[in-house]
Amino acid sequence: MKKGLLILLVLIIAFSLYFGLMQRGANYKIGISQFVEHPALDSAREGFIEGLAEEGFNEENIEFIEQNAQADFATAQSIAQQFKSNNLDLILAIATPNAQAAANVIKDTPVLFTAVTDPVEAGIVQSMEVPGGNMTGTTDMNPVAKQLELIREFLPEITDLGVLYNPGEVNSVVQVDLVKKVTAEMGIKLHEGTVSNSSEVSLAASSLIGDVDAIYVPTDNIIVSALPSVLNITNQNNIPVFASENGQVRQGSIATLGIDYRLLGIQTGKMAARILNGAETAEMAVESSDELKLYLNTKAAENLGLEIPAAVLDRADVIYDEITQE
Repeated sequence: MKKGLLILLVLIIAFSLYFGLMQRGANYKIGISQFVEHPALDSAREGFIEGLAEEGFNEENIEFIEQNAQADFATAQSIAQQFKSNNLDLILAIATPNAQAAANVIKDTPVLFTAVTDPVEAGIVQSMEVPGGNMTGTTDMNPVAKQLELIREFLPEITDLGVLYNPGEVNSVVQVDLVKKVTAEMGIKLHEGTVSNSSEVSLAASSLIGDVDAIYVPTDNIIVSALPSVLNITNQNNIPVFASENGQVRQGSIATLGIDYRLLGIQTGKMAARILNGAETAEMAVESSDELKLYLNTKAAENLGLEIPAAVLDRADVIYDEITQE
């Protein structure tokens, strides 16, 4: 009889602990800090929530607190300060500026980042393999050389290429340094159009007209958030724009070989689930997407009278036949 009572007592304690954990799980609070609204970052955010849901963490047991810096670095810092005092279980920083702001301010709460090109260069983690602190996440480093090779497939005689970016974004500088290296090897002259805020994007795009055969847009948050303004100018002057991610192609750029930001977000969401289940950020390696896709916009090419090489068309993974200004 005593043995039976002991077993019953153990079972009661076990069930109490289990339901106690389940109850705590119903009160997770996750802060999401996004630098600016544009298709790539929006897709990463949506994918993150989707990835968490696939692991059993959804709106029934998580409260999401979402903030957007609207492309303002000071606002990104303010969001980080706010999140620091919000007693959150986890924070997601979307894009390099917001990840840097979180790194400067938040030291105790686990922080994940996504859509960050080079987290080591940005001073966010110690190394890709062993981040070493309270931050880890996913990188969206572009296959820049392959993207420029794709441009040459469309324009075999290209001699001058333009690039638009904000030198204040570490992620953009890293990419443009790669562009400089690759274009030098290809014998292509590079022309830079730089901005510090979205109001300067149209002027920077206009400054390249007459000097370039095409324009390449890296995953620069200021430029991408104002991409319709760039395309308005380039279309009027019959200059093709080549992208670094698929959202830009949907909006009217010609093509890119790049990652899917929704899938990157899902990958980040699954990392978040591991952290909520007890994994340590310091030992969780920064992850990247190894799934590249070739995206084409046939309507954008048609509008410019640009012929799509048959070899490119044959291996395209995703073809857009309309332009969507998101």
